[in-house]
Order: sequence, then structure tokens, then C-alpha cells
Amino acid sequence: MNSTERFSGLADIYAASRPSYPVEAIDFIVQACGLTKQSLVVDVGCGTGISTRLFEQRGFAVVGIEPNEDMRSAAIRDSIRVVGESDANASKYCSGTAENTGLANECADLVLCAQAFHWFDANKALAEFQRILKPGGHVVLIWNERNEVDDLTRGYGDLFRQIPETAKVEMRRGIAGEPLLQSTLFSNAARTNFAFSQRVDLSGLLGRAFSASYAPKEGASAEALRAGLTALFEQSQVDGFADLQYETSVFIAERKV
Repeated sequence: MNSTERFSGLADIYAASRPSYPVEAIDFIVQACGLTKQSLVVDVGCGTGISTRLFEQRGFAVVGIEPNEDMRSAAIRDSIRVVGESDANASKYCSGTAENTGLANECADLVLCAQAFHWFDANKALAEFQRILKPGGHVVLIWNERNEVDDLTRGYGDLFRQIPETAKVEMRRGIAGEPLLQSTLFSNAARTNFAFSQRVDLSGLLGRAFSASYAPKEGASAEALRAGLTALFEQSQVDGFADLQYETSVFIAERKV
């Protein structure tokens, strides 16, 4: 299965269950990239538009690029629900890939990839980002990654480490920002981390788990994961809620003039 197809059928659970990103991280990006109300943000691999809407709601023009039709349709639906179909600030969503966005040369002030860059061909994607960015524009890569400092988050990770495909995805995601830091197309590259948490009830915890493309969807493996998560939640919850802990990594680099 290629990366474009991995999330087919997962759009609704993804939109409902995935965490957002810390306000402090978005503030940091806006300031570090020198964004103004005239800036164009291109969110590549935007999925259901979780990150897209964070910039949309701040009044920036945003174009979301998403090759998966299910995910893109959910992004359009939720954008209309949040800002309204006729709102001038409503994001635009287009079919495209990180390696071939279909956008014009030097049109963007910021290229954003949230929870997505590890699925791309890094060198081809960075060349495409360099092409569509204005000189002095920025690339930002963001990931929420588990911070296993508590019993719930560590136990969640332990359950996922029993799934064979987890290592293939999570190990790659852990180093996926390095190509930007090393790229000769960009300068002033740096990584900044932010603490973040996601409050969930049992339904939210199960949704978060099964929104992962590498989670089992049926059969004994899926039932074992569901049972393990349910037991873990009951051990950790207070008044029906518990918190998953994350470290949000923000990689920023500037296109060379």
C-alpha cells in the first residue's frame, strides 16, 4: 500500500481523534517566519485540515494539498463548518503531492507539513518546496510524538510496539526532519520542541489509536489492542478522562535567496 492510500476510510476517525498542535508552537511559527495577513501558507499533506485550520482561523490564506480524496473531502467539510462556505478566509484544498503540488513557482510564503513529511520522498519534496516558495520563505515540519513520561502514554506506546509495522513508521518519523536540517536548498535550519497533551475519554483514546494507518483494523489483533487500551484507560482515568503526553517538534528552515 502506498502512502496516498494508507488513510483511505480513516478520514472521520482521524478528524475526530487526532490532537491539534500547541498554541505556543503556532505563535512561534508565525513569528519566526514573519507571516503577515498577506502571506500565503501551503499545507502539504494536509489530511483532514487539522493544521490548515489553525492558520485559517488566524486570518491567513491557506492552500491545503492532499492526494487522498477521503481526507481532502473531510478537510473541505470541516473548513466550511468552521468558517463558512462564503468566508473569504476559507482555505482552498487541491489534489496534489509533496513531490508535485501543481502550484506556481514562488507563490508561497510558508510551506507547512504537519504529521506528514515522513511519508514523502524527502529530497524530491524539498526541491518542490524550494520551487514554490518565495525567496526568503520558510519550510516548517511539525510532528506530535509521544512523550512517554507517564503510565498512560508509556503503556499506549508499549501496546503499539507489539504491532509489527509500528517500528517501520515511528522510527522513520523520529528522524524525518533531519533532511531539512541538512538540505543545501535552505538555511538557518533549526528544531524547537514544545510540550503538549491531549485530553481523551475512552472513546477518544480508542479513536486516537485506530486512526493510525498501521493499527490493525479487524480480527484478533484489533481486539487485543482495544482490550489493552481499555484496561490502560481504566487504570489512568480520573472522572472519565486522561491525558496523552506529546513532544511537539517544529523544524524551520528558510529558502535561500
